[in-house]
Amino acid sequence: MIGVITHHWAKPNKIEEAKTILDGNGLAQSKAPGFGSRQTMIGISDPCQITTLVTWESNEIYDDWRASEARKVAMEGADLLWSRNPESERFNME
Repeated sequence: MIGVITHHWAKPNKIEEAKTILDGNGLAQSKAPGFGSRQTMIGISDPCQITTLVTWESNEIYDDWRASEARKVAMEGADLLWSRNPESERFNME
C-alpha cells in the first residue's frame, strides 16, 4: 500500500472553491479501484494550504487513477485555483 501526500496552495480568494473541487476529487477517488482512504488537512498558520493524504493499493493503481478520465473531470479548472503548483510525494505504508 502507498500513501500520497499532496500539498495545494489556494489563492486567498479561492479557498472555498479549492476545497469544493478537492472534495469532489476525493469522492471520485473513493469510487476508483484500489482506493484506500483519504484525509484532508487545512493549514493552521496558512489556511490557503490544503493537504491531502490518500492511500492506494499500489503505485500502478495510483498511476491508473492519475491518467483516468474521472480524475480529469473531477479536477477540471483546478489550475485556476492555485497560487503555486501542487506538490506531491508517494510513501510506502508500513
